[in-house]
Amino acid sequence: MRRLLLAALLCVCAALFLPAVAGAAGFSPGSSGTGDPYYPLAGNGGYDVAHYGLKLAYQPDGHELTGRATILATATQDLSRFDLDFLGYTVRQILVDGAAATFTRDGQELVITPAAGIAEGSTFEVAVRYAGVAEAIVDEGSLVGWIPTDDGAYVAGEPTGSPGWYPVNDEPADKATFDFTVTVPKGLTVMCNGVLLWHKTADGRTTWRWSETDPMSPYLATATTGRFDLTEYEIDGIPTYVAVDPTLQKGQVLAKLPEIVRFFVDLYGEYPFNAAGAIVDNAKFVDYALETQTKPIFDQMPDEWTLVHETAHMWYGDSVTLTDWPDIWLNEGFATWSNWIWSERQGNKTAQQQFKRYYNTPEQGWIWGIATGAPGGPAFMWDWGAVYLRGAMTLQALREKIGDTAFLTVMRKWAAQHRYGNVTTPEFVALAEQYSGMELDDFFRVWLYEPGKPAAW
Repeated sequence: MRRLLLAALLCVCAALFLPAVAGAAGFSPGSSGTGDPYYPLAGNGGYDVAHYGLKLAYQPDGHELTGRATILATATQDLSRFDLDFLGYTVRQILVDGAAATFTRDGQELVITPAAGIAEGSTFEVAVRYAGVAEAIVDEGSLVGWIPTDDGAYVAGEPTGSPGWYPVNDEPADKATFDFTVTVPKGLTVMCNGVLLWHKTADGRTTWRWSETDPMSPYLATATTGRFDLTEYEIDGIPTYVAVDPTLQKGQVLAKLPEIVRFFVDLYGEYPFNAAGAIVDNAKFVDYALETQTKPIFDQMPDEWTLVHETAHMWYGDSVTLTDWPDIWLNEGFATWSNWIWSERQGNKTAQQQFKRYYNTPEQGWIWGIATGAPGGPAFMWDWGAVYLRGAMTLQALREKIGDTAFLTVMRKWAAQHRYGNVTTPEFVALAEQYSGMELDDFFRVWLYEPGKPAAW
């Protein structure tokens, strides 16, 4: 009888245990990429990030970077393991919800196996401790990521630089909030996204604390470091931070920032972020500026065109961000048209005059050889003629086709409806059709997806 009772008890226990085993067996790895047509391994599947807490220490002599990244995320499937994008450095420890996790490295993939599976819908915390020598990433001939300078670092993430300084889900569509705590030698300034909470100096080192509470695509994060003259003020209640390398000759262009911000508020709607500003470094070897969220960074003193362009990106590119990289015209074409409308409203060349100037270039010329809405790969994403200029021409041609009232309504609705979101070209086409009452598939086909000069539209 005892043996029978014991056998029965074991059967009950086995029955109770089986569903748990079956459930655990259903856990699977998150994908090692999101399948972007140009960067298929960028980003990862299986989770969404809500927040990055980055605690860094940087020593410019030797370019030594030490970090602890704390990432809050939610599982979008039953996860047995997951990846972060991360390049270089020695990973010293990884904790998932406070428990040690195992990990491996495979190119840009930091593959993490937690002590237990993570159920779909669960929020979890990942803490990664790392250290090493910071090195810039070379992407299609350009330096991106943590780019060492003589007195600090020029930190620019677009399109693939973020994994060069923090572990990240490096896809534009996984926006998150950020906190930055960065310690550097006394005398250096650290400029990050968002609002400056505090900075304090002790034992020859200064710690800077910044907070970006608005959602941000990972490639727009910065922690640019160096010797800067920092000016703080407000633009209609918006905290504004302008940092300028003291070795640069001071110009008057930065004084126009409040006017530029107000201009785009009137044109496109409410300023989308908790801070504004500019970071001007003496780093001409980088050879580009970038619309890092709330504070664009410049490798030299910008001219008016560049300051207007990068500020316009706060609406189109930063708040409203592409989903996949082939749609880069949604960032750059919009910012370039913003340059044109700024010029027009200042009493200089109109947007239509700009359009005619470039439209009159020969059909075999440099603007017409690449399809704006599908430039063909990373090597052509930054093509000045096809992406920037023809992207702006597409918008100006749309303006002429549907009229000012409908066009400016579309631009404002685009900024308002997709605030802090990610977008695609078909969504813009649908919005333009909604507010114009026209069928525009053929118009956008010839302007965005067919190489060659549109003869009629």
